[in-house]
Amino acid sequence: MTTEVRVPTLGESVTEATIATWFKKPGDAVAVDEMLCELETDKVTVEVPSPVAGTLSEIVAAEGETVGVDALLAQIAEGDAPAKKDDAPKAEESKSDSKPDASATQTNAGPEETKPRDPEDAPSAKKMMAENDLSDVKGTGKDGRVMKEDVLKALTAKSDAPAPASAPRAPVAASDEAREERVKMTRLRQTIAKRLKDSQNTAAMLTTYNEVDMTEVMALRDAYKDLFVKKHGVKLGFMSFFTKACIHALNEVPEVNAEIDGTDVVYKNYVHMGIAAGTPTGLVVPVIRDADQMSFAEIEKAIAAMGAKARDGKLSMAEMQGGTFTISNGGVYGSLMSSPILNPPQSGILGMHKIQDRPMAIDGQVVIRPMMYLALSYDHRIVDGKGAVTFLVRVKEALEDPRRLLMDL
Repeated sequence: MTTEVRVPTLGESVTEATIATWFKKPGDAVAVDEMLCELETDKVTVEVPSPVAGTLSEIVAAEGETVGVDALLAQIAEGDAPAKKDDAPKAEESKSDSKPDASATQTNAGPEETKPRDPEDAPSAKKMMAENDLSDVKGTGKDGRVMKEDVLKALTAKSDAPAPASAPRAPVAASDEAREERVKMTRLRQTIAKRLKDSQNTAAMLTTYNEVDMTEVMALRDAYKDLFVKKHGVKLGFMSFFTKACIHALNEVPEVNAEIDGTDVVYKNYVHMGIAAGTPTGLVVPVIRDADQMSFAEIEKAIAAMGAKARDGKLSMAEMQGGTFTISNGGVYGSLMSSPILNPPQSGILGMHKIQDRPMAIDGQVVIRPMMYLALSYDHRIVDGKGAVTFLVRVKEALEDPRRLLMDL
């Protein structure tokens, strides 16, 4: 009996994907739920497992092809896997019974394979090894499984290794083109480029700036961080303070939490907070739903969980849709000032930046304070300058005196 493997449902508004990697080839035995291939969509990477046990009899869509939802990917012959075509028959075994294991090993290896790969290696690790021509990576996962982190360590070691000495040779003339490398953009990178450019072309985007003294937030965090971890099992970071401060400001300036739909303005009476996160494959924005109903601890736990999924490429479509406002923290990379681009159809995004000690004039005295620049990019079609400035001032006030958040002031 033959079973068809088809493209699964990819999520709301996602209609096609590109086949990034096949982990199996025709003739390979497969187990139930064993990964067959990896699909790359506009937003996430989707792994396609085998629905049955058997033999992969045919691959219909090759790597690099674009396929739609429910498109046929492959055919699997159910049941026990048949003997390999290149397995030696018993009559041959009697002639070469001195080294049967070595013979079997040689016949099982394909003519183009230099190193058989463990089928249980993490799919993301396999992909990175193939892209970077790595064939000998020591795995730290269960039963020696190669994980993504193992490949990253191997790449770092490879880049740090000194170049081997070689005999002097005559200089070779080469054009710039010969020294360039052309790599096709991933679907995620293509989508990021398209959406950001569409945002600039569609919205009347404007950015306003302010700065915040982080003294009180840092003091509060230092005073309670140990107790916070002990009780809630998660670190107390700055993101929960900023999330709370933005929610506080959005309640006063609801148009920043709204969106345009044709000739209508849709006001959201809830806050689904997008937290931008950088990953090896590009920027993603997981969404914390109903963040306005969460405590500090719940927000920190949600951010930690989403961040881990983002780094591992495990975010689902649902976890990146429906955001009403976004926070982007360029400060973790050392950015002192930037203008974030809107995440459509949202009308506002807050940019956080590096905390830096600066001399400030306070009560006629010059004092050193930990300062951060804030940037609010907004859609001027529905958010006026007054609303944007008011929003930033409210965020600033809440962070410089966190007691305001407790008393809703």
